Amino acid sequence: MVKPILQLYPVIPATREERAKMRPIGRHRERYQELLKEWHDIVRVADQMGFWGVSTIEHHFHSEGYEVGPNPGILNAYWAAITQNVRVGQLGYVMSAQNPIRVAEEVAILDHLTQGRMFVGFARGYQARWTNILGQHLGTRATLSPSGLTDEKKAELTDDELTRRRSDDQVNREIFEEQVDLVLQMWAEDSVSWKGRWQIPYPYEDGIDWTMTATKEIGAPGEMDDDNRVRRVSAVPAMYSEPHPPIFVSSNASRETVEYCGPRGFVPTYFSPIARAATYGDAYVTAARRGDREYALGQNQALVRWGQMGSSEADARRAVEAHDVDIFRDLYAGTTPMSFDPNDPVASVLNSGLWQVGTPEQVRDQYVELWRQLPAEYVVLIYHFAQMPKERVIENMAMFMEHVKPALDELTAHYER
Repeated sequence: MVKPILQLYPVIPATREERAKMRPIGRHRERYQELLKEWHDIVRVADQMGFWGVSTIEHHFHSEGYEVGPNPGILNAYWAAITQNVRVGQLGYVMSAQNPIRVAEEVAILDHLTQGRMFVGFARGYQARWTNILGQHLGTRATLSPSGLTDEKKAELTDDELTRRRSDDQVNREIFEEQVDLVLQMWAEDSVSWKGRWQIPYPYEDGIDWTMTATKEIGAPGEMDDDNRVRRVSAVPAMYSEPHPPIFVSSNASRETVEYCGPRGFVPTYFSPIARAATYGDAYVTAARRGDREYALGQNQALVRWGQMGSSEADARRAVEAHDVDIFRDLYAGTTPMSFDPNDPVASVLNSGLWQVGTPEQVRDQYVELWRQLPAEYVVLIYHFAQMPKERVIENMAMFMEHVKPALDELTAHYER
């Protein structure tokens, strides 16, 4: 059966004119309070409806109010306290700009608070405004993987720009993979030492003078040497889950990310049109075999989709115009290769290949066609709450569970484990 994950983008609701008048609306106290209250209501409904998971993002500095989501872990902890069955998670921690030690510790606590009712998301970071700032001490720069650019988009770049993008992408990837490796090691081992962009201990060669000599007798074995210097550290607590909760890795344009996920059993999460995602699905299955993992096409993979369902196709398109066009124009078209035509804004959104729009029956048929090409085990449903009102989000959730999910269940029934 397909496993639906509800991903909400925390948008401060406003017209374009209000955003200009109330700038920076991302810091508006009352509207963020209203958003939180209704957000929690939606999470409770997702739990009652039988969603597999609920998640949000890590994004910083959104003064425009489009993605006010700087700390998903705090929200995860609260959601776990107000739900019974749904898994909580994030898509995801941007590991090229994160402190991996803090991530390892935070996730371990979340894993205990939920008693394993969670999942973990990792991402590489594509928004330069905050990825470059938070990752500055690591040398991180945001990336829109040039390997995924179309020939047309590449032709718009100078040779110097393309070279710089490739360099930034390579450095970002190296940092991301090193940081994830450190998190995994801290989850798996009673104590770790590390010499890379992070040094454990610091300084690595000298160790740390540590006057608490009891560590030698009751701390982790090898944590302290005979000269009373710390040589290793122990990340506490250990994970509740063994070895860890499911790990999702966001992917848009990069085949390399998909091939990285395969041998490790990570779930690639495709923010991509179906033609690209289906190709990546095959690449994932092939890459997974290198890690002695056997998956069917689509198994252990996630397809991300935005959408609007309504009483008619016209009603659904009006919802796109009301709830999706502003963020698509101002954010997506401003930070990704997606393009926006002011003369036909709704068509711009739909032409991205990421929206499923229409009546429940039309959207069901659209999803079935997608799943015939890539029968993904997970589907991530994104809504721009609260630019999209709570009631409309819940209506769309209910229509998906009633009309779409049963059809996708038939195409993914063989994934049951």
